[in-house]
Amino acid sequence: MDDLDQQLNRTFSGCVVRKDLLHQIKKGTNVPSFVLEFLLAKFCATDDPHEIQAGIAAVLETIQQNYVRPDESNRAQSLVQQKGSHKFIDKIHVSYVEREKRHWAAMENFNSRRIAINEKFYRENDRLLEGGIWAEVTLGYNDVEDDDYAFYVEDLRPVQLSRFDFTRYCEGAQQFSRDAWMDVLLRSVGLEPTKLTKRLKLHFLTRLIPFVEANYNFIELGPRGTGKSYVFSEFSPYVTLVSGGQASTSVLFYNNQRRRVGIIGFWDVVAFDEVAGIRVKDRDTIQIMKDYMANGRFSRGPAEIIANASLAFIGNIDDSIEALVRSPDHDLFKPLPEAFDLAVLHRFHTYLPGWEIPPNSSDLLTASYGFITDYLAEALHHLAKQTNRYAFVKGKARLGAAVRGRDETAVIKTVAGFLKLLHPHGEPSDQEFNEYLEYALEGRRRVKEQLNKRKPDDEFAALQFSFFKADGQEQAVHCQESKGIGGVAAQEPLPSADKQTAPSASAPRAVEPQAVAASDAAEATRPSLKEKHFTIHYGDTGYSYEKMLGPYLAGAKVIRIEDPYIRLPHQIANFTRFCELVVKTGDAERIRLVTGADDQSQEVEVSEKLDALVDDLKQHSIAFEFTFDSRLHDRKIHLDNGWIVKIGRGFDIYQRIDRPRSGLGMNDFDLRPCLETSVDIYRDGEV
Repeated sequence: MDDLDQQLNRTFSGCVVRKDLLHQIKKGTNVPSFVLEFLLAKFCATDDPHEIQAGIAAVLETIQQNYVRPDESNRAQSLVQQKGSHKFIDKIHVSYVEREKRHWAAMENFNSRRIAINEKFYRENDRLLEGGIWAEVTLGYNDVEDDDYAFYVEDLRPVQLSRFDFTRYCEGAQQFSRDAWMDVLLRSVGLEPTKLTKRLKLHFLTRLIPFVEANYNFIELGPRGTGKSYVFSEFSPYVTLVSGGQASTSVLFYNNQRRRVGIIGFWDVVAFDEVAGIRVKDRDTIQIMKDYMANGRFSRGPAEIIANASLAFIGNIDDSIEALVRSPDHDLFKPLPEAFDLAVLHRFHTYLPGWEIPPNSSDLLTASYGFITDYLAEALHHLAKQTNRYAFVKGKARLGAAVRGRDETAVIKTVAGFLKLLHPHGEPSDQEFNEYLEYALEGRRRVKEQLNKRKPDDEFAALQFSFFKADGQEQAVHCQESKGIGGVAAQEPLPSADKQTAPSASAPRAVEPQAVAASDAAEATRPSLKEKHFTIHYGDTGYSYEKMLGPYLAGAKVIRIEDPYIRLPHQIANFTRFCELVVKTGDAERIRLVTGADDQSQEVEVSEKLDALVDDLKQHSIAFEFTFDSRLHDRKIHLDNGWIVKIGRGFDIYQRIDRPRSGLGMNDFDLRPCLETSVDIYRDGEV
């Protein structure tokens, strides 16, 4: 063992395994990696070569006798009946059946859904009730004819971790330098870091960012045989790999007939393999995908769904990269389906240059120790669900003037992912932070360059990505494959101010005298408005925002909304509808929202959703600002034309329609039944 192996074994005793043993056995058996590593840790926890060989033989014998394959379920059930009991390695989960008032266990490959289980097993192993775990399960046979079950659990020993100590993980990581911890992670996925450059290390770690950063949109295109799909197929029980083929709305997002969320609601990462082969027949699929990639939520009929799964798109690229970069007709998104339009491409947070990753080779595989796959998978799952570094990165990163809107969000999320992976215990140095920032900017610029190539106008022309170092020096960022090649992709960054002092999109705009005269003329022709007071009863219709509020928005330049409950998906959707009305009215220059949040985690989550609205409103020359105030209680809309709107329920005045999507009121909110509330519109002084 080298120094890193020794330190890893001392710090994480019982959580590491020799990775070359896994490679040796994996080639001869189709068993999940975390099952093999559990057995290796059990039988091969030694450095003695003779004991290791004996341990490998024991692992293979255990798999032969105890691992259940799906096509052998009938034989396995018969074996339990003949012997009275037998031990299996299988995935087991427990469900509570309400009508029977009892719990039943189910084993997947054993193919039985009605196995009696003692309460102690699911009390000691929480995840049995939360999707299940792989375990060594000893099943007994019940020969009592009057009972309604044939099998029962005699004993259970988890193969996956039943509990994970995140504090221990962070304290252990703190014992390693950043570079040493980076090497630990790489060895844990089976690679030997001494054979890799720093840039290649970052490439391989970027594949893990979707595991730790919720709602992260990742794409990697490259040659065949570079291990693009391996991490997503073998590395974590919280990730699913969708092979090339038809992608349907009901499978991916929501099944209207069954009223069930699709796979997007059950996994940390949904990865699409061979993305070039995806066939999209339902037009709604791409539109829903756009909504989800932008906001982490989508609407499907009456349902409004919010989920945290990241999306990863991986595929092959056969053309010469230099030829694609120089070509006036093609770009680096060439292999993607035609259904992936500019709006989908714009939502990718990073584009990993798969052509820089070397082909799979035994020379790159490590013979050293790394984390047991399931242990690291649990750590990454915890980092995705329980930690948030977005606010820290946003406060520390000083980005150039060209990095705004979705570009800024993409860069921040990528850097946040690196911090979760490499600094779970604390903060990086300035130099380390700049490394992640530069890499994240390059990954996002690669996306932007292809967009600009497809639509060479002002919309995607801001390619001069840069950031400011601690000393105030501005650092330009380029993509390696396009640097030095003629065209807009090779331009140097334009001079830009620090982000904190750069001109804001919400700065006052100069108004021409003719525009003032036209505005005054329009004001003179507007009908005289009076105070109004509505009492809306449950089930009433005819109260769309446009009908109630539209006339009072005319002439309002600044709109300030106070509503403590703009946080859940349907609340944000209603607020967005109000913003659409503001855009249609055409007079507003600024919208200010003050809302609330239960905690800092929710505040960051809501901020990410509202950031997309900032970008959209900016395209209509409306500056949108939002802040959080935990003391907020009342719900009001203040208009700088002198009107105040007070709504008892805020924007949340409509019933949710639990009917097929063709139901009246689904789209026309004048026909949407309301909840009970009151609305008061009255004059006041200046805002």
